[in-house]
Amino acid sequence: MTLCIAAIAALGAERASAQAQTCFLFFCPPGAQPGWQGAPAPDRQGEPNRPSFSGGDFSYSTIYAARSGEPFPVPALRLSEVDPTYLRKSVYYPTDEPPGTIVIDPQAHFLYLVEGGGRAIRYGVGVGRSGFEWSGVATVHNKQEWPDWYPPKEMLDRQPELRKVMSELQSGIGMHGGPGNPLGARALYLWQGNKDTLYRIHGTVEPWTIGKSVSSGCIRMINQDVIDLYQRTPVGARVVVLPSRARAAATAFRP
Repeated sequence: MTLCIAAIAALGAERASAQAQTCFLFFCPPGAQPGWQGAPAPDRQGEPNRPSFSGGDFSYSTIYAARSGEPFPVPALRLSEVDPTYLRKSVYYPTDEPPGTIVIDPQAHFLYLVEGGGRAIRYGVGVGRSGFEWSGVATVHNKQEWPDWYPPKEMLDRQPELRKVMSELQSGIGMHGGPGNPLGARALYLWQGNKDTLYRIHGTVEPWTIGKSVSSGCIRMINQDVIDLYQRTPVGARVVVLPSRARAAATAFRP
């Protein structure tokens, strides 16, 4: 499968090339993992947040525990690495979108899975940095567990050291799915009609980037969260990506 990049035709070929080269923050240098500061933001409408799971009163240490039954290890999340604001919750979320719709709010770094009755499951996400945002309506065209990653030729040309961790796969030079793969444990591939947007919802090997704007457009999730979303979301599900305020303002004032 292709590298997940934001395909924004209006940006032109030069911008698209830049996106292709920087879609993944591979490995942060030592000490670069950003911490979080301050108290979690209150839930909307004053409704109490509560962890999202089926049955029982489990803690986040259980929700984000190591996952068994996977072909590769999914280690327990170190909760200190993620601002608790961005941990999975069931929240009040009134919307006209039907149940099963995914709504992504890049500005707030949240992904909502609409449940109906004014409720949604809210997940924290990492999103595209300034200049690499994408917004619109798409559908989940297909899903993959532990997907392979195929970086574009432009990235390999500019970062030849990547070839050391690549091999010849069925669809070209890439990296087999696994615990070191930037796509993480699951990926949902978003299309508009018959066209691949090159926009993905996927796991990450860098959970400390959740709640940050670091990618070239794709939506990254904690592996335990993307596994949960994957299980709840069928192929064909509607996905709405809201524009960020900065992007909306730039569009509004464009001559």
